[in-house]
Amino acid sequence: MNAQTNETRQHILDTGYELIVAKGFSNVGLSQLLKHAEVPKGSFYHYFKSKEQFGEALIQDYFTSYLKRLDALLFSRHNGTAYDRLVGYWQRWVDIEDGVCGAQKCLVVKLTAEVSDLSDPMRLALLEGATSIISAIRQCIDDGVQDGSITVNDSQETAQLLYNLWIGASLMRKLTQDQSGLELAMRTTQNILVGKATR
Repeated sequence: MNAQTNETRQHILDTGYELIVAKGFSNVGLSQLLKHAEVPKGSFYHYFKSKEQFGEALIQDYFTSYLKRLDALLFSRHNGTAYDRLVGYWQRWVDIEDGVCGAQKCLVVKLTAEVSDLSDPMRLALLEGATSIISAIRQCIDDGVQDGSITVNDSQETAQLLYNLWIGASLMRKLTQDQSGLELAMRTTQNILVGKATR
């Protein structure tokens, strides 16, 4: 693809991200997306065969950007020990939950329950992205075991557990409109990473 073609495709994806985070995938019609992006229907079908394929591409694009940011956050030694970097990562989840759906993980929280039964390609794209995030968390936990800031027995199991904890806490935040679940998730995370039993 040439630069202009890439730019148009990215513009459609960026516009779609804004709409879908705000309204959900099922509630955004193709005509609404085209109007918002100010592109003709033919342009959309030049890049995407269907709305489902657009959704799959949107998820893949989201995770590409997310994983670059995550890599900079979790693997920069300027951000302290591996424990500090992981706690800083989850603190961002807490910070952006105050009524704002930011660039950290909103699409995952928004779409996982909605599209998993509707579209297998979109479900698999979400799963692949989540698996990549868990892998990065596991790597950072391994770094923490090496630098002495983290004490866990199984880094893969811990990474899976913590990611599940935070996704669940974020979903509950939407239901309760209350930060206490995220604050509990943070305390639990800190205890798990230093090998303390949680209550």
